[in-house]
Amino acid sequence: MAKTRRSRRSTRPESAPRAPQRRAKALKLRPRLVAAALGLSGAVALFALGLFGWSFWRGPGAGTIHHFEIVADESESSLAARLADDGLTSSPRLLRAYRRLLSSQALIVGKHVVRDDLSARELLRRLARAPGRGTVRVVVPEGFNHVQLSERLEQLGVCNAEDFRRAVRDRAHVRALGLPADSAEGYLYPATYQLLADSTPSAVVDVLVQEAQSHLRALRAELGSAFAARQAEHGLSEHDVLVLASILEKEAAKNDEKPVIASVFLNRLIDPTFRPLRMLQSDPTASFGCLVTEPPPASCSPGKPTPAMLRDSSNPYNTYRHPGLPPGPISNPGEAAIRAVLTPARTEFLYFVTQGGGRHRFSRTFSEHRGAVEQSP
Repeated sequence: MAKTRRSRRSTRPESAPRAPQRRAKALKLRPRLVAAALGLSGAVALFALGLFGWSFWRGPGAGTIHHFEIVADESESSLAARLADDGLTSSPRLLRAYRRLLSSQALIVGKHVVRDDLSARELLRRLARAPGRGTVRVVVPEGFNHVQLSERLEQLGVCNAEDFRRAVRDRAHVRALGLPADSAEGYLYPATYQLLADSTPSAVVDVLVQEAQSHLRALRAELGSAFAARQAEHGLSEHDVLVLASILEKEAAKNDEKPVIASVFLNRLIDPTFRPLRMLQSDPTASFGCLVTEPPPASCSPGKPTPAMLRDSSNPYNTYRHPGLPPGPISNPGEAAIRAVLTPARTEFLYFVTQGGGRHRFSRTFSEHRGAVEQSP
């Protein structure tokens, strides 16, 4: 009897769709995925656009200067929270999002000086010390000392005042700039500058010193014989000229009197009849010694120099007790004062006293000087 042949059944489950069916299903699903992806990317793009606009909004404060320190390895959330606590941002969440999506600049670890009215974009540019960050117009007046200048720089948001004072007195850095001194005092040239906001103090010192060196080169080229004359007649080096010019800036209010007052101090250095010998007897030098001597001499007090300050020999800058020039410049002289020392008036005056209005009365003898003092206002 013949055997019946069994038909072979497929091992594919009847419920499994065939390949054409899967392809058809995928083709139907793809537009939805594409639409979802486009929708998501569009939402991200819109959010990023909104963040970009927000980053230009003015900060929450009124322009007050804040000291802020970037800490190494700090989390984004911690940093944003501290910025908000200091009143430097109105939204730490938006700031974090802006940093993730639109700002790749690495922030500089260390101390910063920033205003609380800065936009998020400018705030982060300054904390990163980016080259294109904002600049600040800074006027350095003739006769400012580095302590006065440090306060102005901090008020304008250029750098920390205390750190600037340290940078000015950083002997290694000062010598690297080619200065024959332990401090940059006297070489922070009076002028108007456009300085980058939130700069390092040493960078600010570099800019001001380079300006001074440029002007000194020009003066040497023009008045080389005058520098030689001060060396020959009074034993003054170029640095000594700056020291005397820095005193002149504190003593002379009018430019036309500077050559005459310069002649008084130069005469005191070499006139054998002047007593005490070679004593410049300048009140501002003692005041400056109270600013820079550590610890300050016991006689120091705020305000104008007192008789006790002028009698104190422990103050190395007291030119009533120490002959010759003080240890260094006491301010930063401008060109008029430097020229006055190089080309002083030819006089025999040894004394001067104020007569009001920023002007002085000059005398050759002490008796004449006493009479002028009695007539002074």
